[in-house]
Amino acid sequence: MTAKKLAAALGIKIVQPVGEDNDITCGYTSDLLSDVMANAAEGCAFITIQAHLNTVAVSSLVGAGAIIVCNNYPITDDMIEAAKRENIAILHTEKNQFTVSHLVHEILKG
Repeated sequence: MTAKKLAAALGIKIVQPVGEDNDITCGYTSDLLSDVMANAAEGCAFITIQAHLNTVAVSSLVGAGAIIVCNNYPITDDMIEAAKRENIAILHTEKNQFTVSHLVHEILKG
């Protein structure tokens, strides 16, 4: 499923669409970036409240297809620009991480 289709299925917005055609095969939820580096799978939707430049760097390192920023955390302009350069879509929602994680799991398991 693409990041764009996942956003539509979740009913959330895409704030940075470059990379919206990336294939999403799983999700990974964490706010500890070192945990994401050690455990997230390539092609994941990285579900977090960390909305800054380092989030994109870690997402790029693990090969995440999208970042889903939860709890309406504000997304910085430098994060958006970095995600464009790295071809990683950024999705944004008021939903919390628990809810988004559950929904992503349900959507991806088919």
